[in-house]
Amino acid sequence: MKALVTGAGGFAGQALVGHLEEAGDEVVGLDRAAGPDITDAAAVRDVVARHRPDAVYHLAAVTHIGASWDAPLEVFRINAEGTFNVLSACAAAGVDRVLVVGSADEYGAVRPEDLPLSEDAPLRPLTPYGASKVSADYLALQAFLGGGLPVIRVRAFNHTGPTQSERFMIPGLARRIAAAERENRKEIAIGSLDPVRDFTNVADVVAAYRLLIERGEPGEVYNVCSGVGHSVAEVAEHLLGLARHAIELVPDPALVRPVEVPRLVGDNRRLREATGWEPTIPFDETLASILERWRVEVPDR
Repeated sequence: MKALVTGAGGFAGQALVGHLEEAGDEVVGLDRAAGPDITDAAAVRDVVARHRPDAVYHLAAVTHIGASWDAPLEVFRINAEGTFNVLSACAAAGVDRVLVVGSADEYGAVRPEDLPLSEDAPLRPLTPYGASKVSADYLALQAFLGGGLPVIRVRAFNHTGPTQSERFMIPGLARRIAAAERENRKEIAIGSLDPVRDFTNVADVVAAYRLLIERGEPGEVYNVCSGVGHSVAEVAEHLLGLARHAIELVPDPALVRPVEVPRLVGDNRRLREATGWEPTIPFDETLASILERWRVEVPDR
């Protein structure tokens, strides 16, 4: 299979490209740094027409939820307009399968009775990022319903791994622990301990993406998640349990988001029934690998 991946230079994009290549696919990777920018409709149409892929995985997006408060118009332009450009290019080129990656943040203001979240739960985005992803989601649905483009939609819950940027919660916390170990400090900063998230290792997530290209139903939407929730407090406790000396958490208001979804835990039954997918990498193993990465990368004083 010839696959084109947008956002190939990003955290999940790099993992997906590696997974596809290991599976024997021919991969074309697109990334903003190398071009084309997905907000350039003509350039996107040209590159898709030139490569004629069998499948397109659309991952390119602004992904940091907190940063979306600082530049909401840019987030909408990349996440919504960029998705429209990719979908239009795929339709013009007659691509056989298109996977559009959305986010659990689309669910937003979750009620206790909604949990665990099925794909039929209402979309009530609380953040500019979440709203931009709802827009992209419905652009993909319209491309299927109105234009017959074989689009499969994904709502990916939190995923992490050793190569994820420290701008995100788990690697950011792991980096602070590694620095405290190196500098023999007894305290590190932490934001809110209360939010609960559904974490999956990025390697399992990208495996789900390829299975959905092979076996997913066009027009359908699938949660990609573990189905298990972990609070920030639980994550912090586990990582601190791996620390080389005792470290205490100190609340830092600067690390608290303006608006926080209390709980995002998904139901992955639709994905499992369609593809047979199951997460294979234990969460504690994922956390340990992230901490080890930062122990290597945090510089000596």
